[in-house]
Amino acid sequence: MSENPKSATKARLYDAFAASGKALASGKRLELLDLLAQGERTVDALAKAAGLNLTTASAHLQTLKQAGFVATRREGVRIHYRLAGDDVAQIFALLRKVADRHQAAVPAARDAYLGEDAVPELSREELRVRIAAGDVVVLDVRPVEEYRAGHIPGALSIPVDELAERVDELPEDLEIVVYCRGEYCVLAHDAVRLLTDLGRRAIRLDDGMLEWRLSELPVDTANLM
Repeated sequence: MSENPKSATKARLYDAFAASGKALASGKRLELLDLLAQGERTVDALAKAAGLNLTTASAHLQTLKQAGFVATRREGVRIHYRLAGDDVAQIFALLRKVADRHQAAVPAARDAYLGEDAVPELSREELRVRIAAGDVVVLDVRPVEEYRAGHIPGALSIPVDELAERVDELPEDLEIVVYCRGEYCVLAHDAVRLLTDLGRRAIRLDDGMLEWRLSELPVDTANLM
């Protein structure tokens, strides 16, 4: 029997869909997407942040590029990578949510990474209300280059690994709302624990910059002085 032409074209369509799925079938490639959701980066910077050597990082990025998830621009000898669009960030965020809800291994892995002890948190809407009231200070604990690429308006920047030495830069009379890359970013959890141990009132935004951007809330890209 000859193959039904419609079946053949349908198969090609679904194979094309599957190619995108295959590009996401790597924890390190997902980590690279997470980093790129914070802003454009060079291959060198991505490799360092993801704990990869340059060759491996480049191979992962080429796979993501071939699938259409990332785009590039050249600046001299350097190649800069960025997400191909907000829809890529949406896919990444949704994939994590679906996995958390339906993949049995995720909750235990999440708790092992973020910590099983509950860190107090508040929602984006609650944060906006409190910013308007002026009764909190917002603290971005991501690396400085990520802060410069885009942050919550009015947020202070103190990377988590500098926080213990720079805590005196934060006002003592306000509660500190900490955020980092997204819902599954450990930096804010660590920062809240550290601030609490230092006697400061601290709480975590229940997601982070990824979700803030996807909600189309205001983003400031002003550089640090």
